[in-house]
Amino acid sequence: MLSPFRMLSGKLLAFSILLLGISGCGSSKSAFTQTGEGSYYADKFAGRATASGAPYRPGKLTAAHNTLPFGTKIRVTNVRNGHSVKVVVTDRGPHAKGRIVDVSKRAARKLDLIDAGVVPVKLKVLRMGPVARSK
Repeated sequence: MLSPFRMLSGKLLAFSILLLGISGCGSSKSAFTQTGEGSYYADKFAGRATASGAPYRPGKLTAAHNTLPFGTKIRVTNVRNGHSVKVVVTDRGPHAKGRIVDVSKRAARKLDLIDAGVVPVKLKVLRMGPVARSK
């Protein structure tokens, strides 16, 4: 039979672990968001290798971002009309001042940004991709 002290200390330990688990479940940090201008890839890049090594496919839902890890899933929202699309970061860029994202042509259609070419957008990270390891 366990002593009352050991029973109490075991219960306190279990309670402490439970409290730590509950406090860890809520995100104390807000998800990464960013606002700026967004544009889309020109057709001339179709089939060319992206920075991740994957070929650019205009019919896929992909994007270029300067710092987010490859494989990161983000929601891009056209601030002008509220249209949004989920894309995966597969490339680096955009390389134009003030722009924060370049999306594939399919994503651009969903955002209704083809005619405008550049629109104000908001990004939100939905799932962070793997962080590249240094060699």
